[in-house]
Amino acid sequence: MRDPAWRSRCLWTVAALAIAWPMLVLAEFRPWVLFDGQGLQAMQGFLLGFWPPATDAAFGTLLLRATLETLAMATAGTFLAFLVAAPLALAATRALSISRIGPGPGALRAAALRPVARLVLMVLRAVPEIVWALVLVRALGLGPGAGVLAIAIAYGGMLGKVYSEILESGDTRPARALLEAGSGRLAALCYGLVPGAAQELASYTVYRWECAVRASVVMGFVGAGGLGQLMDQSMKMLNGGEASAILLTFLALVLLADAMSALLRRMLA
Repeated sequence: MRDPAWRSRCLWTVAALAIAWPMLVLAEFRPWVLFDGQGLQAMQGFLLGFWPPATDAAFGTLLLRATLETLAMATAGTFLAFLVAAPLALAATRALSISRIGPGPGALRAAALRPVARLVLMVLRAVPEIVWALVLVRALGLGPGAGVLAIAIAYGGMLGKVYSEILESGDTRPARALLEAGSGRLAALCYGLVPGAAQELASYTVYRWECAVRASVVMGFVGAGGLGQLMDQSMKMLNGGEASAILLTFLALVLLADAMSALLRRMLA
């Protein structure tokens, strides 16, 4: 039996290829270079330099300190991002709009505040955290302080936007009933919207913390401290053993974040 939608599927496939091919050419995407003789030889030499991982005590002390610095940077940055995102999400969420239940003294102010909050969230998340880190390193100097602020600014916008969308996509009837009964927006948020969306909100927050751990490593290459800065030093010294030890530590951090996310989802289920 012929698929009735085969024409549209073929059309969409051809359209996707027509868009993707010039983009790949423009991006100079040439993966076959990796598999020629010279590329394979260079890759083999590069990978062999990563074994065995460095295990000496002096480097282990540096690695432990950089790991704790990365965790502190990601955790503090995510916490500050939450403090930025929570009030902006409250202001941007349409489900908490008093104007939905009729005119009132605060309806005009809320209607004017909502697009401002959404604009602030857009500006915060529009600039990548690595760019914020480049700017803040020059203002604050080398170290994890710049990374913490970079994560707080960029992830504050991301968390606020997603928090707002999660709250609006859930069941908004309890919050609306509270607003109609004369409750404030904060009470409607805490008792009407958050209970039904707590698992999704917590899961996304932990996911953002996991992303912050990865971002902390990347920001270290521009002087924001942590595992990234140690990795940058090891790569510049062509010390593959130290680099592989750092990569294994980073993998362990990501696995830890994933386990924490799964545990938190089970606790909130």
